[in-house]
Amino acid sequence: MNSLENKVAIVTGGTSGIGRAAAVALAAAGAKVVVAGRREKEGAETIELISKAGGTGLFVRTDVTKESDLAALVQKTVEKFGRLDIAFNNAGAAVEKAMPVTEVTEEAYRKLFDINVWGILAAIKHEVPAMLKNGGGSIINTSSVGGQIGMPTAAIYVATKHAVEGITRTAALELAKQGIRVNAVAPAAIETDMIDQFVGKEGPMRDYLTGLHPIGRMGKPSEVADAVVWLASDQSSFVTGHSLLVDGGFTAQ
Repeated sequence: MNSLENKVAIVTGGTSGIGRAAAVALAAAGAKVVVAGRREKEGAETIELISKAGGTGLFVRTDVTKESDLAALVQKTVEKFGRLDIAFNNAGAAVEKAMPVTEVTEEAYRKLFDINVWGILAAIKHEVPAMLKNGGGSIINTSSVGGQIGMPTAAIYVATKHAVEGITRTAALELAKQGIRVNAVAPAAIETDMIDQFVGKEGPMRDYLTGLHPIGRMGKPSEVADAVVWLASDQSSFVTGHSLLVDGGFTAQ
């Protein structure tokens, strides 16, 4: 039997990158997976990959900055599959350009905090009641190495990820005795479209970023997905309030 057999999972930001890889990995481990995101075409592609992995999936168009969308996401999940056991709150955004603290803008601040922080807080708010009906569950939030350290010219992004770390620990303490574990994954640079947009697919910027990882390369979405599956499963049953670094040694320096 697969480790997540008979479980139901939600993955926000599941239309590409880490979210897509995690959705497929959760399905391959036996879970029924509801993929949430704003892009319907890419969402359908993720569902197709889930089907090819032998799993069952459903796409629900969701904007995580809107609480009503997140409430509807949980409601549709329970209506379709009867329960909710796992939530991977992965939807997020990064800075579009380098921005020293003397050049930060209110627009950038509000955009990143709405997605990266409110999108997780509001998701947890609606996921928890559904999980409690089953006696518990596992919530995993996407943080970053930026939630552990400082990064010059990325103050707003780093602030959002520090907030995710704080939300994760606080929710873990509030929910521990109710059978809900709350953890985070904290990746370094992962080979995704987001990274390609930030440093290009090749060139000195990408080479520099790659060189910051002692392991000698960037990570793969599947490597973060494996960590998510472990945190979602009973194999991590005594782990809560933890941020699992998936960073190739980035923060060990």
